[in-house]
Amino acid sequence: MKQPWLVAVVGVVIGFQAGTAFALNPDNGPGCGLGKLAWSDYKTPKNIAPQVMMATTNGTFGSQTFGISFGTSGCTNDGKVMASQETNTFIASTFDTLSTDMARGGGEHLTALATLMNVPIEQQPAFFQLAQQQYLSLTEAGEVSSVAVVKALQNAMAGHPALAQLTGSR
Repeated sequence: MKQPWLVAVVGVVIGFQAGTAFALNPDNGPGCGLGKLAWSDYKTPKNIAPQVMMATTNGTFGSQTFGISFGTSGCTNDGKVMASQETNTFIASTFDTLSTDMARGGGEHLTALATLMNVPIEQQPAFFQLAQQQYLSLTEAGEVSSVAVVKALQNAMAGHPALAQLTGSR
């Protein structure tokens, strides 16, 4: 007798949590996974009930995680970080060695950064020199975040005659 009561309470609690989450998000439900596939033909998929069923199905079977990892169940696994964040992520994850390369005006990590910022090989020496100058300015100002480095490089590139056209390509 107590088990059905417990199941009902758990269902209501989960329903309220899911309902609150979906009320704050205007999206029409879980983006992919078995739950999205199984319940997408529901007459009104934007209502709370089908979204709860989609999320519960995905959560129960782990199909959304699997789908994203392996590109199944309507999910994609292209592995791409948003282009606007790719450079920031690279700088943040390699900051120590990249800082050394920027201070020297060359190196593997600085070359990789130039590639991420779509700097052609023939213009990379100018980029390296610019990065070295910007590194000195940033360290003197105490700015050492990846966002500050990207912003400083993009601003400097915009004012450089050979690199100015590259700033809009990323």
